[in-house]
Amino acid sequence: QVQLAESGGGLVEAGGSLKLSCAASGRTFGSYAMAWFRQPPGKEREFVAAYSWSGGDTKYADSVKGRFTISRDNAKNTVTVYLQMNSLKPEDTAVYYCNAGTYLRSIYYPTNYWGQGTQVTVSS
Repeated sequence: QVQLAESGGGLVEAGGSLKLSCAASGRTFGSYAMAWFRQPPGKEREFVAAYSWSGGDTKYADSVKGRFTISRDNAKNTVTVYLQMNSLKPEDTAVYYCNAGTYLRSIYYPTNYWGQGTQVTVSS
């Protein structure tokens, strides 16, 4: 069983920055890759960024490349995944979720392990 908990969302003006965190724990957690997804108002959930289990590979959606950075901090019993978001735009407004999954040959495969989400609102 894997538990995920996001935090760090909020209201920010366009051009500003936010850093999201996802605290992950669980018995077999260390073997998972991690990713961030988001769901804009009235739209489907979409991929944002992924970080491989080994930490050697990352992947970003085209819409966030150069603005967002995913990172991972491994501890003994927990893992924290971050999403540094810079130069935010109103279209980045969404509920952001982290996910534990598999990263293979530059493709991220999500599992049903999701956090509760954190709201990010970017004002124009």
